[in-house]
Amino acid sequence: MRIATWNINGIKARLEILLTWLAQEKPDIVCLQEIKTVDKGFPRAEIEALGYNVETHGQKSWNGVAILSLIKFDEVTRGLPGDDSDEQARLIEGVFSVETEAIRVCNIYLPNGNPVDSEKFPYKLAWMDRLTSFVEDRLALEEPFVLLGDFNLIPAPIDAHDPQAWWGDALYRPESLARFRTLTNLGLTDALRATTAEPAYTFWDFQAGAWRRNAGIRIDHLMLSAQAADRLDGVTIHKDVRGWDKPSDHVPVEGQFSF
Repeated sequence: MRIATWNINGIKARLEILLTWLAQEKPDIVCLQEIKTVDKGFPRAEIEALGYNVETHGQKSWNGVAILSLIKFDEVTRGLPGDDSDEQARLIEGVFSVETEAIRVCNIYLPNGNPVDSEKFPYKLAWMDRLTSFVEDRLALEEPFVLLGDFNLIPAPIDAHDPQAWWGDALYRPESLARFRTLTNLGLTDALRATTAEPAYTFWDFQAGAWRRNAGIRIDHLMLSAQAADRLDGVTIHKDVRGWDKPSDHVPVEGQFSF
């Protein structure tokens, strides 16, 4: 089974590149972030024409997440619990039946948090605290669980072309990293780091020739429960998509599993 994450940076602007990639690669499950549309504005028909089931948790102009799956959904959960006042659409989870077991796939668009001297950074940290509680409950189910998406977090110096240039940014500062360690220490495995110790990036800014210079960072992650990590066969970063016409600043990251 192939499960992928991709911050599409606007589904309407990137629909053609998404359809091309889906038709070419045919992943089983694709989790999209930053769809930037309400649910009724999502181009469901075009994607369903390729055989995908579609579930969304959208928001006008900002945020929004979606799951596309060649497998039918058993269950769908929308929104991160813990704050009834939070209206930002940043989490959607699907449960899928495969042979004799269920797989739980949770797609997140973690807050960016910049600028750090604004209300956006405390919101990021509080969201991460809520996510930790949510994941702790999910891991107690002792089933294959894949937490993936745009984490807006650089885990380590190896995950940035120029780590010193990023230090102090909301993506790479002590408070953010401490919460990421807390989350990881619940028992999650970083899928990419389980397969390679080499530098690898998933995001290149549109400015300053970042793509041409390979001045990237890795902020799109697949984090796995023990039951999912045991089934991991490999990880592919589809870096070539960044060079296509009208690309997102992120590229798809795909995990291959023996489900």
